[in-house]
Amino acid sequence: MAFFKKIFKKVTGDESDQDLDLFVKTPVKPPYYGTVTPQPHFSAIRDAAALQKAIRAKGVDEAAIIDLLVKRSNDQRQQIKAAYQLDTGKPLEDVLKSALKSDFENVVLSLLMSPAYHDAHELKEAMKGLGTKEHVLSEILISRSNRQINEIKKVFKEVYGEDLEEDIRNDTSGDFMTTLLALCKADRNEQHDIDDSLANKDAKALYEAGEKRKGTDIAVFIDIFTSRSGPQLCKVMQLYSQYSEEGLADAVMNELKGDTEDCFMALVKCAWNPAAYFAEKLHLAMKGFGNDSDTITRIIVSRSEVDLKTILKEYKRLYQRTLQEDILAETKGDFEKILLALCGDN
Repeated sequence: MAFFKKIFKKVTGDESDQDLDLFVKTPVKPPYYGTVTPQPHFSAIRDAAALQKAIRAKGVDEAAIIDLLVKRSNDQRQQIKAAYQLDTGKPLEDVLKSALKSDFENVVLSLLMSPAYHDAHELKEAMKGLGTKEHVLSEILISRSNRQINEIKKVFKEVYGEDLEEDIRNDTSGDFMTTLLALCKADRNEQHDIDDSLANKDAKALYEAGEKRKGTDIAVFIDIFTSRSGPQLCKVMQLYSQYSEEGLADAVMNELKGDTEDCFMALVKCAWNPAAYFAEKLHLAMKGFGNDSDTITRIIVSRSEVDLKTILKEYKRLYQRTLQEDILAETKGDFEKILLALCGDN
């Protein structure tokens, strides 16, 4: 919550217009901020043989597995999987699952999944068995593009034989379910241009749907928060102060509750600064007694070819220590080593 208040103050403060102008000028295809890059002299056959040797080594050569997988892009790993199965007749994942264990095994298996398959897998796991990990559903659906969500839905259907939306209906309820289903439509505006007139209209609509009336017209909140682009939503937050002294942050906290409130807070955090959003989640996953290894693995693997470099910078800015320092303090063994390797050289 503290992170959100910092971001909200930045949005509604004197520097807002300047920041929003910079946001608008961001290119559609931003520079590469991942920590994992393709191996320039790549051979899927050679790498498959190297993995076979590492797996067959006495006690398993975990260091060789880490070095090979972390220094290959996801696309290259898919080629290695195909070459391994062609050569041995066995799926690489099954062999590694038998050879490895615990959190280290989970990272390695996650690295071997395509991005869409990994997201579909994480969504399925979040709705599997007793209890639902609502924060995982929110994290993935609010931070992926329309194209990515459509790919996830396609893979989910192919792998699990059912629609993602149907699983969401079966495992969630109420306004939270409605919000997730709206995100699953994958029709969010992704333009960087800001429509001031629409932002003002949305700000007024949110005020009238929440603070101004008795009870909350949640449908208005869901429609605006799940359909507007990040820059557009930030402008709405800025203009909301024209209608209320309370501000949109407090309005969301007062009008929405539970998983729905958490989802909306995540939507705004990710809209304004995705890297800071993920940095906060990583910090919370390592805060206190023990660690949330599933969250650490999911974020570091899924962002390693997207924006992990930026997340590392935001982590240090927010917490005055590096993510690598906290990984060293909170994890151990091969799990620690592969996480540090994915974080790169910085």
